[in-house]
Amino acid sequence: MTRCDVIAMFVNMGLSNEDKVLIKCLFELKGYNSHQFMKEFPNKDWNKSSLNRLLKKLRDTGTVNRRPGSGRQRTARTDNNVQLVDELVQSQEDKPQTHRTLREISRETDIHLSSVHRIVHRDLNLRCFKKRRAHEITDANCQARLQRSRLLLRRFPQTAVDFIFFTDEKVFTVASPVNTQNDRVYAPSSTKKRDIAPKRLLRCRPTFSKSLMVSVAVSKLGCTELFFVQPGVKVDGRYYREVLLKEQMLPVMRRIAGDTFVFQQDSAPAHRARDTVQLLQQETPAFISPDLWPPNSPDLNPVDYRIWGLMQQRLYKTPVRDTMDLKKRLVDTWASIPQCVVDEAVDQWTARLRACVKAKGRQFEHLLQ
Repeated sequence: MTRCDVIAMFVNMGLSNEDKVLIKCLFELKGYNSHQFMKEFPNKDWNKSSLNRLLKKLRDTGTVNRRPGSGRQRTARTDNNVQLVDELVQSQEDKPQTHRTLREISRETDIHLSSVHRIVHRDLNLRCFKKRRAHEITDANCQARLQRSRLLLRRFPQTAVDFIFFTDEKVFTVASPVNTQNDRVYAPSSTKKRDIAPKRLLRCRPTFSKSLMVSVAVSKLGCTELFFVQPGVKVDGRYYREVLLKEQMLPVMRRIAGDTFVFQQDSAPAHRARDTVQLLQQETPAFISPDLWPPNSPDLNPVDYRIWGLMQQRLYKTPVRDTMDLKKRLVDTWASIPQCVVDEAVDQWTARLRACVKAKGRQFEHLLQ
């Protein structure tokens, strides 16, 4: 690559591909020179030297494209390095989970991390997909999820979904969930690990962190407040019926929706107990029975797939001191979630049922937009 090629490369940076095509057409049709181009297109921010060099290139080669082989020679993205990165970045069919991260590849091959990144995306044309956590589903679960999702779609058209109260319970702990991905400690390069205070390197979590169990019901008609299970109480069928349902949830639902609502619950043992089913038959206008709700399906409950995650995200922005602080934060966090967020989550329910049917009852969340 000559010195003139280098100068032309940087000078021509002001000319876009569209500009070059226009210049080529007018040069071939009307024989314009650089002075005529500058006069004809005064609004274009063209450099006269750039035009002269491009016109000379047109006269000499008949094209505005860069000469093959010009430009800086590759030093890292060679064929051997591309093949080496290709072998390390992807799991082999007979050896799953054998791939390396880009940083690991850079360390093992002595190829700079930015070059590894370019090889992966430009030479190998690979796209990265992030793994997601999912609940395990057995073959029997898949069959039941498929059948019951179809039944729910037929029984509850989109207009009827607005009247469903979706319920769920969750345990929140004082200790926040740990994500060590970006939890790093930086120190001078001469510092040894043993010289750093343990409290800076260790993130301790109590073996038995204090916690609170809460229950809630949401719908497009409105939402209940958070109901707290008394500490130390086991949520068996009796407690669920006598306290959570009769004393707390059902009275609030009637106050919100009157006698026009559908009660939903998951397939926990206390929920599908015979006495619980009898109570719901007597005390609710309608409810989704245990033999109709898909088993092992947190991805089909708006409280599970949207509300709890949002609350947890907001709840643990700063450390929680104790259970009293946890309870206050839960109440404040729940009050900060607007009804429109609940509405959007409920509106996804029908689409998720269809996605479950399309996936033959298997996991589908990784396929959602």
